[in-house]
Amino acid sequence: MTDRFARALWLEPPYACALHREPLPERAAGQLLVRSRYSAVSGGTETLVFSGAVPESEYARMRAPFQAGSLPGPVKHGYANVGVVEDGPEDWLGREVFCLYPHQTRYVVDADAVVALPADVPAARAVLAANMETAVNALWDAGIGVGDRVSVVGAGVIGALIAGLAAGIPGTQVELIDIDPAKTALAQALGVAFQRPDTASIDRDVVVHASASSAGLDTAIALAGFEATVLEMSWYGAAPVTVGLGGAFHSQRLTLRSSQVGAVSPSRRTRRDHGSRLALAVSLLADARFDALFEAEDAAFDDLPSVMHRLASPSDNSLCQRIRYD
Repeated sequence: MTDRFARALWLEPPYACALHREPLPERAAGQLLVRSRYSAVSGGTETLVFSGAVPESEYARMRAPFQAGSLPGPVKHGYANVGVVEDGPEDWLGREVFCLYPHQTRYVVDADAVVALPADVPAARAVLAANMETAVNALWDAGIGVGDRVSVVGAGVIGALIAGLAAGIPGTQVELIDIDPAKTALAQALGVAFQRPDTASIDRDVVVHASASSAGLDTAIALAGFEATVLEMSWYGAAPVTVGLGGAFHSQRLTLRSSQVGAVSPSRRTRRDHGSRLALAVSLLADARFDALFEAEDAAFDDLPSVMHRLASPSDNSLCQRIRYD
């Protein structure tokens, strides 16, 4: 290998980041040298890390799989990288792979840390794999079944993926709910109905909340039918959250349940591990509907510092911001 260095994005919370040049380790037997083609910025966790909004109690639990550094100090964070294998065992050479790796131009990992992309999953779409893995876990946690009336509150990346997957279950009636009417086009692309909170259907079998707002959670509870489940997908970081548990919450005998991708859903845990769940998530991205989740323009790797500032702004409405590596 002639070039022994890579460039990587380091977050310096709160609200600072920079691209740094760093040495690559020697590749050992069974390891791969991967050249990045695309990565994606998580509009939830990653922007909370960037803004310094992660509570101290979660510093260790929310570490990314290949994170370098530790909060509250500078960290190399991120977990959505698609690249091509440049060096490694012969049967890996030239293959496109997904890895839960931060934003970095090249990196060395064990072969079992990547998922080879199936032929029908394009590299540009595969950066959604980590988000798709979260959505898969959510459907397992929610127990969505045939014919269920499902509402998803919050048409961000996670909410849209959950709605898109739920729509593929026979007989389901899926509504994607958001305060932004511009999300109608996204819902149409996914093949689900769009509603604003004031027009959404009530008496739902399963309601998934993914808007990261107290108002959205209140909406989710209001839409749930008798003895229904409200699945909370939002992570608020250190921000306080209020929720209305008066009214009909108890008389409706509702279940308010959390879901988080760090552990495989209990309903599948004895038969699935993290690796098989991620491989499933990658395979589900053969569906071209999910191209609707990307911003119209990719951002260049060199522009990542300014991109992070934009995505962390409360006024930003971006979906998945893909990063290209030239």
